[in-house]
Amino acid sequence: MNPIQILMKRWLFMRFFIGWVLLSVQLWGIESAHWPIFRGDPALTGRASGSLSESLQLIWTFKTGDDIKSSPVIANETVFIGSDDDTLYALDLQTGIRRWASDTGSSIEAPPLFLDGRIIVGSLDGAVRSFDSNSGKLNWTYETGQQIIGSANWASVSGGDEKLIVIGSYDNQIHCLNVQFGKPVWTFNTDNYINGAPAISQKRIIFGGCDALLHQVSVHGGKAISQIDLGSYIAGSAAVEGHFAYVGHYGNQLVCVDLMKKTILWKFGDEKGGDPFFSSPAIGKTGVVIGSRDEFVYCVDKKTGKLLWKFPTQDEVDSSPVICDEKVIACSRDGWIYLLSMEDGQELWSYEIGAAISGSPAVADGWIIVGAEDGRVYGFRSY
Repeated sequence: MNPIQILMKRWLFMRFFIGWVLLSVQLWGIESAHWPIFRGDPALTGRASGSLSESLQLIWTFKTGDDIKSSPVIANETVFIGSDDDTLYALDLQTGIRRWASDTGSSIEAPPLFLDGRIIVGSLDGAVRSFDSNSGKLNWTYETGQQIIGSANWASVSGGDEKLIVIGSYDNQIHCLNVQFGKPVWTFNTDNYINGAPAISQKRIIFGGCDALLHQVSVHGGKAISQIDLGSYIAGSAAVEGHFAYVGHYGNQLVCVDLMKKTILWKFGDEKGGDPFFSSPAIGKTGVVIGSRDEFVYCVDKKTGKLLWKFPTQDEVDSSPVICDEKVIACSRDGWIYLLSMEDGQELWSYEIGAAISGSPAVADGWIIVGAEDGRVYGFRSY
């Protein structure tokens, strides 16, 4: 057997082996890399499992036709992300090669949601769309009254397998839909725009909006549980752990709310002289991390709100940080992605993308995926 035949035989074997591994993943439901929703889970905690080294390499990039403000999700070895070029993309996680692209006719700034083989995403035309995650085929479309910026979330119906989708819109409403057909189940009205994604915990939907209220609403029936006045517009999403919700607002404060007592536990930030929080927080073991428009990433004690550390960037931090393996992944409009120590905020690694990053990273199985306003998706791998 000559050298070329040997190489060909090895190549065929590797193709067979990789195909077998991917088939096993599909058959057995094993997913090594899983970040199926904005912030990683329905409670929007911003935590990723697994390990993450201090050495990362850029493995691939993928160019779309316009700016990317959407945040990616990862499922079934695929990255899903929207672009301002009116397209939803599915990319191979390992290579960044396009698997499919679906035209929506409108910019997608909202993060997608992966659920039961579907990708559900809102867009600036006010529509919520469901696509088949394998083919990109459109399943259904639901129209809200205004643009959608935040991610959809989901909850199970008690006593059955039916799942519900909840999503906020600039029509001042939370919309609850049947996941299979996109049929409306209920709506909940507020007094102003809903910009962020609703968190879901213990059959409750927790979200804020430009009415300056942190709402608790029941999953079943959309009935109001409580409204807590935070005093300023809420642009981001709340992160929920147990009966505590952490959320930043336009009045320059990060707030901890006791959802059971329906009271504010603590506030962090300069209400009079600071800059707004558009970022959504991530919850660690002892600290909460959030970005600010004052160009800093902050970590505060989650029980007291006391400042633990802050890290300076060179521009606004609207991107929402992620905590993994006692490290913080943070992005800024300065065009840099930073890896910080959760313990003291020291910089462990950084990479200059060179274009503003307003979307948030997806972190799973040593991968960090993020989109930037140069229209590219970037795939980094931990080694």
